[in-house]
Amino acid sequence: MVDRRETQHTAGSRADLDKKPAEVAAMFDRVAKRYDVTNTVLSGGLDASWRRATREALGACPGQTVLDVAAGTAVSTVELTAGGVTAIACDFSQGMLRAGAARPVPKVAGDAMALPLADESVDGVVISFGLRNVADTDAALREFHRVTKPGGTLVVCEFSSPTWSPFRTVYTEYLMKALPRIARAVSSNPEAYVYLAESIRAWPDQPALASRLQEAGWADVAWSNLTGGIVALHRGRKL
Repeated sequence: MVDRRETQHTAGSRADLDKKPAEVAAMFDRVAKRYDVTNTVLSGGLDASWRRATREALGACPGQTVLDVAAGTAVSTVELTAGGVTAIACDFSQGMLRAGAARPVPKVAGDAMALPLADESVDGVVISFGLRNVADTDAALREFHRVTKPGGTLVVCEFSSPTWSPFRTVYTEYLMKALPRIARAVSSNPEAYVYLAESIRAWPDQPALASRLQEAGWADVAWSNLTGGIVALHRGRKL
């Protein structure tokens, strides 16, 4: 007998891997209410350490302004403000921005492929667990380059490919089986996490993503692995 909860696909409940912006935004609107707690549960509490590592990789200085793209409820944006940095939360999901309304950082609605900022207007750009949800990854990377000042930095924090082959197999099984089941217990839109698992599995590995940053104009591209490569931090600089 087929479980209808696993097969029913209602409008806006989840997106497909073609990542139509309206569908992705609607999907995140539906997960916004319990998004933060779901992330903490699914990551085993590692999400906070990943945010700290992202801030450290960016290395922004007091008085600088950075843009947090796909900021969601602005938890990651608040982390970036440590040490006197001004951080702006940007997301195309109005529901996510509303869910984070109480967080004391400036917020703007915007698409990663067409940011509502002037050329060379920020000192750095961060996108955490959002780049793989953009319809055109390369267009977004070029857009990040456009709004960054010369000498500025991009940091992409994203799920990636575990470096140890046996663990990679276990991790894939977790993504496709355990993750959606856990999401049903804690998420306001568990169907969305089926898409999220699929999008992680389809995402390029560390060297492939580094090549795409370079093709978009970023220099000195490098990456570091977190949690055995479950997450990777890619960093580039605008010359």
